[in-house]
Amino acid sequence: MSLFDEKAARLARLFTAICLGQFDVVRTLRREAPAGEPDRAWREAVLQTHLFSGFPRLVQAYGVLEEEGGLGDPEPGEYELEEETSPRGEALFDAIYSSVAPKMRARLASFRPDFATWLMQHAYGHILSRPGLEPVIRELLSVCVLAAMDQPAQLESHARGALRFGASLGDLFQALDVAETLAPQAPIARAREAAAQWT
Repeated sequence: MSLFDEKAARLARLFTAICLGQFDVVRTLRREAPAGEPDRAWREAVLQTHLFSGFPRLVQAYGVLEEEGGLGDPEPGEYELEEETSPRGEALFDAIYSSVAPKMRARLASFRPDFATWLMQHAYGHILSRPGLEPVIRELLSVCVLAAMDQPAQLESHARGALRFGASLGDLFQALDVAETLAPQAPIARAREAAAQWT
């Protein structure tokens, strides 16, 4: 059974549209949301976009979504900011990167040690390891947008992360199918060619 079901495809389309600044798509997705959505998974996917496209697009996305009815009521404790999430973030990082995690940590620290610390604490600790959206779906969202943004090295890393969390090659291709509807064709074609090496 595919992990990349209709809801995951909607989330991937929403996620990628925000990151690419396609707010007409965001507006349509919100208007056409099925019963029960938006829900926690939508809120988590939207929050995660700033890691890929920055705060300006996230702020604009919140405004567009609010105009169309918002993102639903939060669950109890959902908006409470945890103080210490480093162990959770580090565990997720290790699960995504597996045997190359130490090498990746060293590479990030070589750019700027404070950047590596911030990335681990904020991106992995406060955002990507939050409850409300399974790690495999977060990785498939990443695959979709990284293909659309033509970021092959990070795409491969997160594709392998998705596979480690139980996604199939078919799930990855479905994520690329979503990216193909929103992005230039050339980077998606390159991603498809590389996909055979991700297993």
